[in-house]
Parts: sequence; structure tokens; C-alpha cells
Amino acid sequence: MKSLTVNSYAKINLGLDVLGVLPNGYHTLKMIMQSVTLSDNLYFEKTSGSDIKLRTNLPYLPTNEKNIVYKAIALFKEKYGVTDGINCTIEKHIPVAAGLAGGSGNAAAALKAMDTMFDTQLSAEELARDGLKLGADVPYCLMGGTALAEGIGDILTPLPSPPSAKVLIVKPMVSVSTKEVYTSLDLNENTIHPNIDACIDAIKAGSLKDLCSNLGNVLEDVTVKLHPCISDIKEKMLETGAAGSLMSGSGPSVFGLFEDETKAETAYDLFKAMPEYTKNTFLCNFNLK
Repeated sequence: MKSLTVNSYAKINLGLDVLGVLPNGYHTLKMIMQSVTLSDNLYFEKTSGSDIKLRTNLPYLPTNEKNIVYKAIALFKEKYGVTDGINCTIEKHIPVAAGLAGGSGNAAAALKAMDTMFDTQLSAEELARDGLKLGADVPYCLMGGTALAEGIGDILTPLPSPPSAKVLIVKPMVSVSTKEVYTSLDLNENTIHPNIDACIDAIKAGSLKDLCSNLGNVLEDVTVKLHPCISDIKEKMLETGAAGSLMSGSGPSVFGLFEDETKAETAYDLFKAMPEYTKNTFLCNFNLK
């Protein structure tokens, strides 16, 4: 196959808990991951020679070995003996550094594309092992859909599709360091942990109401102290009819789940009209497997 175009989907966390810290500094997690229809587009093409060349619509993104897509292609080429060159064009729509796994999704898309283009016929487990070398979220992004993620995020258990809802995503114009958020998290006897099991029960029962009443992200308090606008977004979403609202990942993106599509569209229009959110407001659906 000479060329291939693939979509790379964003994810949100319907629940995120941190259980502890490992000796190597990684945190042990218990999360519900959910892909949504907001996506980037990646175009891959084989070339003569052996170089990897990236292009992107965002001028501030690196196009060298610092880019996770470059790393994914380089890893694949070295491990599986690929000698062809690769050109890749990345059309970004998912906000960068937003808690939506945009980069991890791009890396997963690159691994899948390389597997398809070079007919290596790797199993899901083999791709996941390669993906984990690039980032803890990459194995989930290879899987997509709805999943319980444990360990450092690499132990995945598929879950049923969640109850139907429109998903409104708003990213404020602030930057968040994932490392800083996790480092600042102080787990102690007073930490309020989200009830991930209750969220799973609600998903299995098909109850959006119960799911939304149990939404929780243990990192939210840390990031909100740095960026109080996250709380403002959540409040506005709930005021406009969201059944529930939560920060995704380490932030700063916030999502709202709407049972009523008209209310979701009204809320979308409200945030799009606000200059600080105009470019980073998205109305989408759950991306189901």
C-alpha cells in the first residue's frame, strides 16, 4: 500500500482515580476512558530513501524526532526492518496539551497505519506493547471505545458503550503540565476518591443520570487551583443543561454530557460566542466500537 489516511480520535475520562505512586515515579490509576468523535486526520505516504518527514497545520508543533508521530514511525521502522521513507501530514483539530490524548492518539494512528501499509499483521497485543514504549495512553488509543484502564493506564478491560449523550468539550486558553499536576497531587486520608465502580455500574445499566452523579477526577482539585476558569466552565455547562460535567485527564479541557441535544447546541453556541473559548469548543458524540 503506497499511502493511507487515518483518523485519530480524542478521549475523555468518565472517571479518573490515582491509587498510589510506584518506586519509578509512575502513578497507579483506575480510569474510565472514552473515545469521542473529535478527531485529527493523518496522511501517510511511502517515499524513496529512508527519511521520515512530517508536516502539520500547527506551526508550533515540532516536525522532528521530538514529535510523538515521528517517534512512532521511527520505532516501527527500526523494530520491523522497514527501509522505506515516510511522509506524514498531521491535520490537527484536537487541542494540544488539553487532557484529550491528542498526541497519544496520533501515535496510535501512526502504528496502525504502518502495520497496514507494510502488512506486518501485528496482533493487538503486539501493537499495545509497542505503543506503551511511546506513552501510557497509547495502548488505550489503539483500542478506543469504552474501557477501564488500570496499572499505569496500560491494563485495559473493555466496557459496554455508555448511555447516549452529546459531548460538549471546552478547552480554556491555558497550558497545563501533566507532570506538574501529578507531582502536586497529595494523596492522603483526606483525599476524596471518585467511585469508579459506580460509574461502571451506571454504564452497564445504561443510566446517564447515575453516570453523571458519579463523575469524578481526583486531579481536578489540583488543576483548578492553578486555573480557576475550569470551575467556571463546569458551572456554565451545568447551568445550560448538562447532566454532568468534569475535567478530562490532567486538564485543562472540560466536558459536559447532555441528554437533550437542543440544550447541547445552545451551550455550544454560548461557548463559541465567548472569545476565550471560540477556537476550542467542540460538540461531538461518543465514538463507539
